[in-house]
Amino acid sequence: MNLNLRQAIVQRMHDKNDEELFGVIADSIGAEERVLPGLGVLFEIIWQHSEAEQQSQMVTTLKEHLH
Repeated sequence: MNLNLRQAIVQRMHDKNDEELFGVIADSIGAEERVLPGLGVLFEIIWQHSEAEQQSQMVTTLKEHLH
């Protein structure tokens, strides 16, 4: 993924409040594939700022729902 794309997505989300961020995520889930890079960038931020225990829980949740 191009760094410029990451920067653009972060910049677009920068001034959103909690409700707006929730809406962006909720509206993007199951939407067109063109929103997937944006969700990927948001997930990357969440992952980078999560403790190891939280990361482990995310992996467990993902694994449970891939079957």
